Amino acid sequence: MHQRYAFFYMPQGGTPLSEFGEAWLGWSALQSLPMPHPALPGFSPVDIAAITATPRKYGFHGTLKPPMRLRQGKTDDALMSAAEVLTARIAPFDLAPLHLTRMGGFLALTTDGNDGAMADLAATLVAGMDDFRALPDDAELARRRAAGLSPAQEVLLQKWGYPYVMDEFRFHLTLSGRLDDDTISTLMPALDDALKGIIGVPLRVSDVALAGEASDGRFHLIRRFALTG
Repeated sequence: MHQRYAFFYMPQGGTPLSEFGEAWLGWSALQSLPMPHPALPGFSPVDIAAITATPRKYGFHGTLKPPMRLRQGKTDDALMSAAEVLTARIAPFDLAPLHLTRMGGFLALTTDGNDGAMADLAATLVAGMDDFRALPDDAELARRRAAGLSPAQEVLLQKWGYPYVMDEFRFHLTLSGRLDDDTISTLMPALDDALKGIIGVPLRVSDVALAGEASDGRFHLIRRFALTG
């Protein structure tokens, strides 16, 4: 049993995108291993460790169903059985090319085009696996609301336990915590150079990754579920 479970898009191990993301964040959720940070012009591995401290524990991923605690009486075996049935109904698809994006105060890789198929996949997982989600406590709700939610996001928080799902979903692979404007303006061109040849091509989405938060506070890949619909 893990503390929390989440359904992620995780690039296949051994691919340039996966290898870049694991090294950049300093943690491989696929291998359950820390990874050495790269050095970029103007940034040392120590700098990169600080920049990536917030997303590191999750590994390199795009969230589909956000982290959740299991509801009382539910087991991880039952969760995996239900996920296997659900994903067997969904066909694989191509995701539009990724590009580096500033999302408010952090950096991420987002799609260079329509990500409707990924949004549909996320919505299916959010709704289809929701019977396994324990309801958030007051402290968790307060943390979510501290960001300043719109009325629509508040409705989603109450219904699904997270404000950025369904109509508020935007697929992204997080690359940093919150950064100041100067750091972002310096980091973006350096990252763009590092990502040349890695992003900019369509990605085949053929599975969903179930990850779990272990006692070390980090997420680890538990299992992949093939999209076979």
